[in-house]
Amino acid sequence: MKSLLCAAALTLACAAPALADKAAADQCAAGLGPDAKAVYAAAAPGFASAADPRALVTEKTKALVQSGALSMSNARPAAEAAGACLTQLR
Repeated sequence: MKSLLCAAALTLACAAPALADKAAADQCAAGLGPDAKAVYAAAAPGFASAADPRALVTEKTKALVQSGALSMSNARPAAEAAGACLTQLR
């Protein structure tokens, strides 16, 4: 599971930087599937101010898996999809 979450976090690191735009990020998130929306909702409040946004997404995704809200098999794709929207918050 740790390697799965690390891979998701690395995907976020490779995303192109974008100007902070909460409205655009929220609009992007509206088109996500339910699992990715859950990751986005968990990570979005602290994403812009996080010293390590990858670690934040990893932590939030892991917490969703541990709580049973997200399956381990869907964790990586959900984090990657959410990451595409979350990067718009930075």
